[in-house]
Amino acid sequence: MIQTVLKRDGRVVGYNEEKIKAAIRKAMLQTPLGEDETLIQKITDRIGVTGREQMTVEEIQDRVEVELMKSPRKEVAKRYIAYRDQRSIARRAKTRDIFLEIIEAKNNDITRENANMNTDSPAGMMMKFASETTKPFVDDYLLTAEARDAVRHGYLHIHDKDYYPTKSLTCVQHPLDNILRQGFIAGHGESRPAKRIETASVIACISLETAQNEMHGGQAIPAFDFYLAPFVRASFIEELKKMEEVTGEDLSDIYNQEIKDYEKKTLDGLKGRQRAIQHAVNCTVSRVHQSMEAFIHNMNTIHSRGGNQVVFSSINYGTDTSAEGRCVIRELLKSTYEGVGNGATAIFPIQIWKKKKGVNHMPEDPNYDLYRLACKVTARRFFPNFVNLDATFNHHELWKADDPQRFHHEVATMGCRTRVFENRYGDKTSIGRGNISFSTINIVRIAIECMSIVDKDERIERFFSKLDEVLEITARQLCDRYNFQKTALVKQFPLLMSRLWTGAEKLSPDATIEQVINQGTLGIGFIGLAECLVALVGKHHGESDEAQQLGLRIVSHMRSRVNEFSERYQHNFSVLATPAEGLSGKFTAKDRKTFGEIPGITDKIYYTNSNHVPVYYKCSPRHKAKIEGPYHELTRGGHIFYVEIDGDATHNPQAIADIVDLMDSNNIGYCSVNHNRNRCMKCGYEDASEKLTECPKCGGHEIDKLQRITGYLVGTTDRWNSAKLAELSDRVVHK
Repeated sequence: MIQTVLKRDGRVVGYNEEKIKAAIRKAMLQTPLGEDETLIQKITDRIGVTGREQMTVEEIQDRVEVELMKSPRKEVAKRYIAYRDQRSIARRAKTRDIFLEIIEAKNNDITRENANMNTDSPAGMMMKFASETTKPFVDDYLLTAEARDAVRHGYLHIHDKDYYPTKSLTCVQHPLDNILRQGFIAGHGESRPAKRIETASVIACISLETAQNEMHGGQAIPAFDFYLAPFVRASFIEELKKMEEVTGEDLSDIYNQEIKDYEKKTLDGLKGRQRAIQHAVNCTVSRVHQSMEAFIHNMNTIHSRGGNQVVFSSINYGTDTSAEGRCVIRELLKSTYEGVGNGATAIFPIQIWKKKKGVNHMPEDPNYDLYRLACKVTARRFFPNFVNLDATFNHHELWKADDPQRFHHEVATMGCRTRVFENRYGDKTSIGRGNISFSTINIVRIAIECMSIVDKDERIERFFSKLDEVLEITARQLCDRYNFQKTALVKQFPLLMSRLWTGAEKLSPDATIEQVINQGTLGIGFIGLAECLVALVGKHHGESDEAQQLGLRIVSHMRSRVNEFSERYQHNFSVLATPAEGLSGKFTAKDRKTFGEIPGITDKIYYTNSNHVPVYYKCSPRHKAKIEGPYHELTRGGHIFYVEIDGDATHNPQAIADIVDLMDSNNIGYCSVNHNRNRCMKCGYEDASEKLTECPKCGGHEIDKLQRITGYLVGTTDRWNSAKLAELSDRVVHK
């Protein structure tokens, strides 16, 4: 006897024979003989009694068809079958419409969900086809009913849901030194350990590209300068050996000669060993520069994920004070400043300068000259961004200036903002670790649902009560996904689980990854703090101290609950200031449909990213830093501080340095600077005009407006979704 029914969305409900009766009756009413209640009851009883204890909807419907075909009313069976077909077509109609939009390369929020993906290409189309068909499968079969309902009703967003069935992890900070020392196997190719700077830079590219195909998020190198520095010295020695071949002279006594700095200088007036050393230095610098050029060029042209997406890559650097490390940094910055092709700004890798007093931030620091160069490069090319190692929460108690391995104790970030540092299950480090998965809470919807409560204190307390409910659901959802991910086999991720992820080298190919992935983090993100505060107290945190205090209370509460989840579930939970790109308009669309247009809340088609002051709110960089800074300590899963500056920053690198200085006074962990930059695609002309439509040099009209979408640059806004385009038009200069 049937007791329960397994529905198409995965829910199990009690058996209801009235639904069967209604379906048969509807089919009968479409025939000349009409309904027959006796036959309806007879068929319903037979199905209910003879069926298994639990059956699927499809199995029950198949039984109805069989019973109708066995009855005298075969014309009813035909109508019932036709009705089933119509319902099936209707269920598929939405997917069909989405597919047609992908096929026709329409510019909409579905095809422009990820600005780094070219969905107009054949490979991009295939990725979107797969994505849009996978998401319903996840909803129906992999999510619990409570998680599915939270998503359906707009409280929760599960990031990279299309990758959920693959069991892949989000991102990782590459211990590139492991690969450079040991080599690795990728596909049909095998890489031997690197010996020279050219090889090392190429292997860095291959490492990032290969891992991108094994993960659904970004790839980062946490100490690019430290990792490549040894190969500068190796190349220097190689240049000396070349001279030995030409001159027949033994120069081995200067192989390890101390080099104060690798800078090109004339050979005039130099003789003997001094001339040989400077010549080798000049040649080495040229090789390093060319290697950095090649690295940047490759990272902007190498595609991953079936050939439709440039590798989402980041590199962290700036603290290696050795002559070799400084050479890597200097030539990387020079190559970035020059641009790629005919002078275009490189979109990837996202470059992050690791700022630290005593190392590179003050005039007396050994790498201060390179920091000033970094500001100059940022003023033209938007990168590097700046991570603050002096922030209280980025401090590592084991860091020492004279430790050659100190980079293990330096925080590094994914360029988008994701941060991994603290660790309950191993060393406190960014290296060899990453985010496992993350989900984002719509705190705006929760606040809107409390707006009708007149008493402010009661309204706010009700908000926290509802927030707790959603936080509990989110934590359980992330744990469920983790439990699914941990069943993946090592051999499914050949590079990640052999050279990159901490501890994985000890596992056999057929072992699961369960033993090692707890080194990563589970992130609980949020979006729309500004709109949430408007709903609760009438103003956002940029314009009201009351709102600011409530905002800090909200995020502090999230941090406290996340700490509880870490203890309860024994995972590295963290709070993430969500970098909302595709999500920026999804929550808003649902909330506008449910609640209508509410001034200051749903009157725009996007919600403000995480804890940021709204992009349209006019204030100074100092005020913005004062408001947003305190949230960085609370959001250890990742955060960023943005400033929009006016004018042509190319001629004002000091403006960049002034923004970076705000990090120290406001305990900010990570920041970037936006400014206007236009480039003529025809002749390469560049300027900072706000609305350039025609090139003053060649008259061309193909003008590329370079902008940062969240944590990364996009070469053209053509791939931006409507919500991010609306946000872009609202951005104001901070002055």
